[in-house]
Amino acid sequence: MDTMKAVRVEVCGAAEQMSVKEVPLPKPGAGEVRVKLTACGINLIDTYHRSGLYPLALPTGLGCEGAGLVGALGEGVDDLTEGDRVGFAMGLGAYAEAIVLPRGALVKIPAGVSDEEAAAVLLKAMTVDYLFNDTFPLQGGETVLFHAAAGGVGLIACQWAKHKGVKLIGTASTQAKCELAVRHGAESCLLTDDPDLSEKLRAQSPGGFPVVYDSVGRSTYRLSLGVLAPLGTFVSYGNASGPIDAVVPGELALSGSLYFTRPTLATHMARPGWMQASADRIFNLIERGHLSVDVNQRYALSDVVSAHQDLEGRRTTGSSVLIP
Repeated sequence: MDTMKAVRVEVCGAAEQMSVKEVPLPKPGAGEVRVKLTACGINLIDTYHRSGLYPLALPTGLGCEGAGLVGALGEGVDDLTEGDRVGFAMGLGAYAEAIVLPRGALVKIPAGVSDEEAAAVLLKAMTVDYLFNDTFPLQGGETVLFHAAAGGVGLIACQWAKHKGVKLIGTASTQAKCELAVRHGAESCLLTDDPDLSEKLRAQSPGGFPVVYDSVGRSTYRLSLGVLAPLGTFVSYGNASGPIDAVVPGELALSGSLYFTRPTLATHMARPGWMQASADRIFNLIERGHLSVDVNQRYALSDVVSAHQDLEGRRTTGSSVLIP
């Protein structure tokens, strides 16, 4: 039987719970495609799956994002051929040498975008796409607050905001990360542990921010409510510091009739045609030079534990990939 190497989690918990196993090579069924992976994206959601914060049936594979070559086609797939370059952003099991996915979960990668770029960018950039164009649509001219501005999603957001004519005020955990965010298009970036952070943020947007994009969660939530403008929108799309303890409607009222929303990429990807359209927008920005993908960390599949430890320890910048 043909086999492949893949990361498996038997019990949820710390990074050390992951191991690389030899497993059967999956075969595509009707309407499916097997992709020989050349690069796998590493994202915070993978740590949520591994830890059990977002529960999965066990044992499980990990990894949602990757790119590679079409290796085998199931019955009825007639618009791809073996060797085509494809990517995906929500296909569980990407930490592996190959994956089988429905044809509809794959997007074609143009010649001007590398496999590593596609694997590192799709999930993060599709997140920015729905944040900026669907959740709180930005027209240009706004001043917005974006936490974790030097992370994988953050650096893409900095560039996309600048392209849209939006002033993005970022936060980050170190001065070096703040400088990185500014180099990528942030208007300014402030340190998360600055005791005067709240006052400095109010100075950046005296009337309050119309929107705060927050993937940090527990440690930034109340700060964010305090710097929103009346009728402002708090967009919670992640929990890097842990989940928000409680959303109290009275607090939203007292802070200025605020809106609270918790969007997910999966909801948007379920919309017919959205995924390929979003990928086309992203690849177009890359090919036109408006969006650069910083793959700053590369790990072998066997080093997956170190990859998660570095991500959770906030020792990474930009994007990270596993190379099968």
